[in-house]
Amino acid sequence: MALLEVKELSKHFGGVVALDGVNIKVDKGELVGIIGPNGAGKTTFYNCITGFYPPTSGKVFFDGKDVTGLPSHKLCRMGMARTFQIPRPFMSMTLLENVMVGALGAGMSLREAKEKAKEIVSFLKLEEQANKPISKLNFNYRRRCELARALATNPKLLMLDETFAGLNPSEIDEMVKLVRKIHESGVTIMLTEHVMKVVMSLAERIVVLHQGKVIAEGLPREVVNDSRVVEAYLGQRIFV
Repeated sequence: MALLEVKELSKHFGGVVALDGVNIKVDKGELVGIIGPNGAGKTTFYNCITGFYPPTSGKVFFDGKDVTGLPSHKLCRMGMARTFQIPRPFMSMTLLENVMVGALGAGMSLREAKEKAKEIVSFLKLEEQANKPISKLNFNYRRRCELARALATNPKLLMLDETFAGLNPSEIDEMVKLVRKIHESGVTIMLTEHVMKVVMSLAERIVVLHQGKVIAEGLPREVVNDSRVVEAYLGQRIFV
Protein backbone atom coordinates (compact mmCIF):
# COMPACT_ATOMS: atom_id res chain seq x y z
CA MET A 1 0.00 0.00 0.00
CA ALA A 2 1.37 3.44 -0.96
CA LEU A 3 2.36 5.63 1.97
CA LEU A 4 3.45 8.46 -0.32
CA GLU A 5 2.23 9.04 -3.85
CA VAL A 6 3.29 12.02 -5.93
CA LYS A 7 1.44 12.67 -9.18
CA GLU A 8 2.63 15.00 -11.95
CA LEU A 9 4.41 17.25 -9.46
CA SER A 10 5.91 20.41 -10.97
CA LYS A 11 7.63 23.43 -9.47
CA HIS A 12 8.57 26.58 -11.40
CA PHE A 13 10.70 29.45 -10.13
CA GLY A 14 9.85 32.13 -12.68
CA GLY A 15 11.08 30.72 -15.96
CA VAL A 16 13.12 27.96 -14.30
CA VAL A 17 11.45 24.54 -14.20
CA ALA A 18 12.88 22.74 -11.14
CA LEU A 19 10.40 19.84 -11.23
CA ASP A 20 8.59 18.75 -14.37
CA GLY A 21 5.75 16.26 -13.94
CA VAL A 22 7.38 13.99 -11.35
CA ASN A 23 5.58 10.74 -10.46
CA ILE A 24 6.93 8.78 -7.49
CA LYS A 25 5.29 6.23 -5.20
CA VAL A 26 6.73 4.90 -1.94
CA ASP A 27 5.06 1.91 -0.31
CA LYS A 28 4.83 1.38 3.44
CA GLY A 29 7.97 -0.26 4.75
CA GLU A 30 10.17 0.59 1.74
CA LEU A 31 13.60 2.17 1.75
CA VAL A 32 13.87 4.15 -1.49
CA GLY A 33 16.93 5.99 -2.77
CA ILE A 34 16.57 9.24 -4.74
CA ILE A 35 19.69 10.07 -6.74
CA GLY A 36 20.73 12.51 -9.45
CA PRO A 37 23.26 15.24 -10.23
CA ASN A 38 23.34 18.59 -8.44
CA GLY A 39 20.45 20.70 -9.70
CA ALA A 40 18.36 17.66 -10.60
CA GLY A 41 15.51 18.80 -8.33
CA LYS A 42 15.97 16.42 -5.38
CA THR A 43 15.81 18.98 -2.56
CA THR A 44 13.07 20.92 -4.35
CA PHE A 45 11.13 17.66 -4.52
CA TYR A 46 11.51 17.24 -0.74
CA ASN A 47 10.55 20.87 -0.15
CA CYS A 48 7.36 20.54 -2.19
CA ILE A 49 6.34 17.34 -0.42
CA THR A 50 7.03 18.64 3.08
CA GLY A 51 5.26 22.00 2.80
CA PHE A 52 8.25 24.33 2.43
CA TYR A 53 7.38 25.16 -1.21
CA PRO A 54 3.89 25.15 -2.71
CA PRO A 55 3.97 23.06 -5.91
CA THR A 56 3.12 24.83 -9.16
CA SER A 57 0.98 21.86 -10.16
CA GLY A 58 0.44 18.22 -9.32
CA LYS A 59 -0.73 16.32 -6.24
CA VAL A 60 0.84 14.83 -3.12
CA PHE A 61 -0.95 12.02 -1.27
CA PHE A 62 0.26 10.82 2.12
CA ASP A 63 -1.22 7.86 3.98
CA GLY A 64 -4.27 7.96 1.73
CA LYS A 65 -4.95 11.70 2.11
CA ASP A 66 -4.44 14.60 -0.30
CA VAL A 67 -1.85 16.77 1.49
CA THR A 68 -0.88 19.00 -1.43
CA GLY A 69 0.25 22.40 -0.16
CA LEU A 70 -0.29 21.66 3.54
CA PRO A 71 2.16 23.47 5.87
CA SER A 72 5.07 21.52 7.31
CA HIS A 73 3.81 21.51 10.92
CA LYS A 74 0.58 19.78 9.91
CA LEU A 75 2.47 17.23 7.83
CA CYS A 76 4.79 16.59 10.78
CA ARG A 77 1.83 15.73 13.01
CA MET A 78 0.52 13.40 10.30
CA GLY A 79 3.76 11.42 10.38
CA MET A 80 6.06 13.03 7.81
CA ALA A 81 9.58 14.00 8.92
CA ARG A 82 12.80 15.04 7.22
CA THR A 83 16.39 16.05 7.77
CA PHE A 84 18.26 18.79 5.92
CA GLN A 85 21.54 18.96 4.00
CA ILE A 86 23.02 21.41 6.51
CA PRO A 87 22.28 20.65 10.20
CA ARG A 88 20.98 23.68 12.05
CA PRO A 89 20.61 22.66 15.70
CA PHE A 90 19.92 25.12 18.51
CA MET A 91 23.53 25.72 19.49
CA SER A 92 22.86 26.96 23.04
CA MET A 93 20.81 23.87 23.91
CA THR A 94 21.92 20.35 24.77
CA LEU A 95 21.55 17.45 22.37
CA LEU A 96 18.65 16.09 24.45
CA GLU A 97 16.89 19.47 24.41
CA ASN A 98 17.30 19.66 20.63
CA VAL A 99 15.65 16.25 20.29
CA MET A 100 12.83 17.40 22.58
CA VAL A 101 12.08 20.19 20.10
CA GLY A 102 11.13 17.56 17.52
CA ALA A 103 8.75 15.86 19.95
CA LEU A 104 7.19 19.18 20.96
CA GLY A 105 6.69 20.03 17.29
CA ALA A 106 4.74 16.79 16.91
CA GLY A 107 2.29 17.95 19.58
CA MET A 108 3.60 16.18 22.69
CA SER A 109 3.47 17.71 26.15
CA LEU A 110 6.73 18.76 27.81
CA ARG A 111 6.81 15.59 29.92
CA GLU A 112 6.03 13.38 26.92
CA ALA A 113 8.63 15.18 24.82
CA LYS A 114 11.35 14.60 27.41
CA GLU A 115 10.53 10.89 27.67
CA LYS A 116 10.41 10.55 23.89
CA ALA A 117 13.73 12.35 23.52
CA LYS A 118 15.37 10.03 26.06
CA GLU A 119 13.97 7.02 24.20
CA ILE A 120 15.38 8.22 20.86
CA VAL A 121 18.73 9.19 22.36
CA SER A 122 19.01 5.66 23.80
CA PHE A 123 17.89 4.09 20.49
CA LEU A 124 20.66 5.95 18.62
CA LYS A 125 23.22 5.33 21.40
CA LEU A 126 23.76 9.01 22.15
CA GLU A 127 23.49 8.84 25.95
CA GLU A 128 27.05 10.10 26.56
CA GLN A 129 26.38 13.23 24.48
CA ALA A 130 22.79 13.84 25.61
CA ASN A 131 23.45 16.54 28.19
CA LYS A 132 26.30 18.28 26.38
CA PRO A 133 25.69 21.61 24.62
CA ILE A 134 25.39 20.94 20.90
CA SER A 135 28.00 23.66 20.32
CA LYS A 136 30.57 21.40 22.01
CA LEU A 137 29.83 18.40 19.77
CA ASN A 138 31.47 17.64 16.43
CA PHE A 139 29.77 17.55 13.04
CA ASN A 140 29.12 13.82 13.23
CA TYR A 141 27.04 14.22 16.39
CA ARG A 142 25.23 17.23 14.97
CA ARG A 143 24.22 15.00 12.05
CA ARG A 144 22.96 12.39 14.49
CA CYS A 145 21.12 15.05 16.48
CA GLU A 146 19.30 16.09 13.30
CA LEU A 147 18.33 12.46 12.74
CA ALA A 148 17.22 12.05 16.36
CA ARG A 149 15.12 15.22 16.24
CA ALA A 150 13.27 13.93 13.17
CA LEU A 151 12.71 10.54 14.80
CA ALA A 152 11.27 12.19 17.90
CA THR A 153 8.23 13.22 15.85
CA ASN A 154 7.15 9.54 15.52
CA PRO A 155 7.38 9.55 11.72
CA LYS A 156 5.71 7.09 9.40
CA LEU A 157 7.92 8.43 6.60
CA LEU A 158 11.44 9.73 7.21
CA MET A 159 13.13 11.66 4.41
CA LEU A 160 16.91 11.95 4.64
CA ASP A 161 18.52 14.74 2.61
CA GLU A 162 22.26 14.00 2.22
CA THR A 163 22.58 12.82 5.81
CA PHE A 164 25.99 11.27 5.04
CA ALA A 165 27.56 14.42 3.57
CA GLY A 166 30.66 15.58 5.45
CA LEU A 167 31.19 12.31 7.35
CA ASN A 168 34.40 10.29 7.22
CA PRO A 169 34.35 6.61 6.13
CA SER A 170 34.00 5.16 9.66
CA GLU A 171 31.24 7.66 10.50
CA ILE A 172 29.47 6.74 7.25
CA ASP A 173 29.58 3.05 8.17
CA GLU A 174 28.10 3.80 11.59
CA MET A 175 25.37 6.00 10.10
CA VAL A 176 24.47 3.22 7.64
CA LYS A 177 23.92 0.91 10.62
CA LEU A 178 21.70 3.51 12.31
CA VAL A 179 19.59 4.11 9.20
CA ARG A 180 19.17 0.35 8.73
CA LYS A 181 18.15 0.04 12.39
CA ILE A 182 15.54 2.79 11.97
CA HIS A 183 14.15 1.09 8.88
CA GLU A 184 13.99 -2.28 10.63
CA SER A 185 12.00 -0.64 13.45
CA GLY A 186 9.18 -0.05 10.94
CA VAL A 187 9.86 3.45 9.58
CA THR A 188 9.51 3.96 5.82
CA ILE A 189 12.56 5.85 4.51
CA MET A 190 13.29 7.95 1.45
CA LEU A 191 16.99 8.67 1.07
CA THR A 192 18.61 11.36 -1.08
CA GLU A 193 22.35 10.81 -1.26
CA HIS A 194 25.44 11.29 -3.45
CA VAL A 195 27.52 8.62 -1.70
CA MET A 196 26.74 5.68 -3.98
CA LYS A 197 28.19 3.17 -1.52
CA VAL A 198 25.45 4.22 0.90
CA VAL A 199 22.67 4.12 -1.68
CA MET A 200 23.70 0.68 -2.94
CA SER A 201 23.94 -0.78 0.56
CA LEU A 202 20.63 0.62 1.84
CA ALA A 203 18.15 1.23 -0.97
CA GLU A 204 15.71 -1.47 -2.04
CA ARG A 205 14.71 0.63 -5.03
CA ILE A 206 16.23 3.70 -6.69
CA VAL A 207 14.60 6.63 -8.47
CA VAL A 208 16.79 8.90 -10.59
CA LEU A 209 16.02 12.58 -11.15
CA HIS A 210 17.63 14.65 -13.90
CA GLN A 211 16.63 18.17 -14.92
CA GLY A 212 13.47 17.89 -12.84
CA LYS A 213 12.27 14.62 -14.38
CA VAL A 214 12.39 10.95 -13.43
CA ILE A 215 14.67 9.27 -15.97
CA ALA A 216 14.96 5.82 -14.39
CA GLU A 217 13.49 3.73 -11.59
CA GLY A 218 13.99 0.18 -10.39
CA LEU A 219 16.31 -2.19 -8.54
CA PRO A 220 19.71 -0.68 -7.63
CA ARG A 221 21.83 -2.97 -9.84
CA GLU A 222 19.58 -2.24 -12.83
CA VAL A 223 19.38 1.51 -12.35
CA VAL A 224 23.08 2.23 -11.83
CA ASN A 225 23.92 0.43 -15.08
CA ASP A 226 21.18 2.15 -17.09
CA SER A 227 22.82 4.07 -19.94
CA ARG A 228 20.68 7.17 -19.25
CA VAL A 229 21.80 7.25 -15.62
CA VAL A 230 25.45 6.68 -16.52
CA GLU A 231 25.37 9.55 -19.00
CA ALA A 232 23.44 11.99 -16.79
CA TYR A 233 25.02 11.26 -13.42
CA LEU A 234 27.44 8.42 -12.75
CA GLY A 235 29.87 8.79 -15.66
CA GLN A 236 30.63 5.08 -15.67
CA ARG A 237 28.88 1.79 -15.10
CA ILE A 238 28.87 0.29 -11.62
CA PHE A 239 28.91 -3.50 -11.76
CA VAL A 240 27.24 -4.98 -8.67
